[in-house]
Amino acid sequence: MRGFFPKNTVGIAAIAMAASMGLVGYGLTATPAHAAKKGGGGGYSKEFVAAAQPVQEEIKKLDELKASGADQGQLIAAANAVLPKAEAAASAASTPGDKMAAGQFLFSIGNSNGDDALRKRGVGMMLDSGQVPADKQATYQFYLGNFAYATKDFPTAIKALKAAADGGVQEDALGPLLIDSYAQAGQAREGLAAFKQLAAARKAAGQAVPDSWFSRASMVAYNAKLGPEAIDVAMAWVAQNPNKMNWLNAAQMVRNFSGLDTPATLDLFRLMDRSGALENEPKFVQSEYKEYVESADPRRLPGEVVRVIDKGYAANALNRSDAWVAEARQNAAGRVGSDKASLAGEVAGAKAAGGNRALSLGDAFLSYSEPGKAEELYKAALNGSPDQNAALTRLGIAQYDQGKYAEAKANFEKVTGPRQAVARLWLALIGTKG
Repeated sequence: MRGFFPKNTVGIAAIAMAASMGLVGYGLTATPAHAAKKGGGGGYSKEFVAAAQPVQEEIKKLDELKASGADQGQLIAAANAVLPKAEAAASAASTPGDKMAAGQFLFSIGNSNGDDALRKRGVGMMLDSGQVPADKQATYQFYLGNFAYATKDFPTAIKALKAAADGGVQEDALGPLLIDSYAQAGQAREGLAAFKQLAAARKAAGQAVPDSWFSRASMVAYNAKLGPEAIDVAMAWVAQNPNKMNWLNAAQMVRNFSGLDTPATLDLFRLMDRSGALENEPKFVQSEYKEYVESADPRRLPGEVVRVIDKGYAANALNRSDAWVAEARQNAAGRVGSDKASLAGEVAGAKAAGGNRALSLGDAFLSYSEPGKAEELYKAALNGSPDQNAALTRLGIAQYDQGKYAEAKANFEKVTGPRQAVARLWLALIGTKG
């Protein structure tokens, strides 16, 4: 691969800020201090109230310090100073109200000193208290999953993020976090299954699947060498967002995992050429251009080789000082005239013979951008050709080049074997034509 997958990471700091605004205050009708004034009511134990009062005062000072614009060093020092008292209060917590408040304490301190493990404990304690309102449960699970991921507690992250997804959380960060949590836990296949479920739910809700989800799923599938899954993700991505980079990604996945022979690889390069995949930044497609030339072969398809090299030169993807490329172009250019002149006299015999003879001549016409003549020969090739899938693929390409999309679609759908993945990409390209 070219390494062009965006290595997106979830912004834990941003999530923490959102959490700090969204978590504090839910489910409590009174603070521990207020409860103490009322004689220990409000669902708090006397032991917890005694331990919580000094913590509450210190956290209030911590909030004031934060509001005053104190630097991170001051906040960390102040938070660390109150932490032992908060831990003592957490140890004294026995009632649901105690646990909810203690969880808030730990979360607030973790938010100040940047301790994700502390934030995870705080959110987890609040959830375990049973005091989180029903309509906030999924949101809390989402935050718990974030902090669990940040602390590499992937089993907890998986459980929490699944609960968040099941509860209807629509955060864009959820998909990559859940997919990667599975992958980090050694369950890449399960992560990709979760991606499919999340993506289906998004589509059912009439929403687009974020590119970050596809990107993470692609990386997970590729790194785990899960070929069919990698191809499926790439196909779905390019179907939703058929930009040049996604075409290149999809073609590379097919190439890496489909076990293509040289003729099938050539038809994949033709897909890249027509879809715009070769129009990406030169550093991403330099190898593709050279391997396209090698697959086409200056001796077999000289016209296509010259055209591809000239396109590569124009795109600065091929270097004019590259001796291999220059020699390939020179060899191909020297053959074009005589090769092209010989074609017309072979058509009748090739059509009558069918099979590989018709297939070979059809290839020549296709390479010279004469798809109408190529189509006739490919149809003849279907009669007797030992490689029906190659004939069907190239018949579809010839029809695509003429704008005969319905006919091309019908032929691509008949392709089986390793070429089927190539045909699927052609079908996706036809899909962009409406």
